[in-house]
Amino acid sequence: MVATTVHLMRHGEVFNPDGILYGRIPGYHLSELGHTMARRVAGHLSGKPAEGAPALPDDGAHEPFDVALVIASPLQRAQETATPVAEAFGLPLGTDERLIEAGNHFEGMKFGVGDGSLRHPGHWPYLWNPLRPSWGEPYKEQVARMHAAIHDARAQAEGREVVLVSHQLPIWISRLAFEGKRLWHDPRNRQCSLASLTSLRFDGDRLVGIHYTEPVADLLPGAAKVSGA
Repeated sequence: MVATTVHLMRHGEVFNPDGILYGRIPGYHLSELGHTMARRVAGHLSGKPAEGAPALPDDGAHEPFDVALVIASPLQRAQETATPVAEAFGLPLGTDERLIEAGNHFEGMKFGVGDGSLRHPGHWPYLWNPLRPSWGEPYKEQVARMHAAIHDARAQAEGREVVLVSHQLPIWISRLAFEGKRLWHDPRNRQCSLASLTSLRFDGDRLVGIHYTEPVADLLPGAAKVSGA
């Protein structure tokens, strides 16, 4: 069997001063901190921190990752996150629609009580079934498209490593499915911070391990307050 690793990377912090659930709405780009996160992860993976990017505490402590493919969701925030990674390895940046954010009825709104969308009865019918979920793209559909993208990338880069830049919910749902766990969950318990790496290790086409890392952990406290996915 041949060992291959697929790294699912969540995009960096997004410029979203109004706290909108932006979902698939085009035009939402990385904040300055988000760009710093993207460059930091590129340096972490390549072993060559980008010019002007803060050095990682463990720079030089590991060999560069053997990345053969970098592919991103078509949304701007994912493309901007993936660009420095692709550049660090001298690779073209690929795009895969299957890595896109989950569809959501509430995108473009503030989600919550008070001034949020939950105060309006017209939205309540979308909340009746959290197991599906009734407010957006079904979990099973997210798993199907994400797992297909993951296995296609794994096959293309057999024996090496791949970076797929996507979004929090699709990444987390993909992980739950690989682990054989239920797909409905409390969003507050997702282990998928900004610019994190959920690394899937395959032996041939068989998943043999999952490893989670946060290369920008020291940048997260302020970023954690930004809404979005």
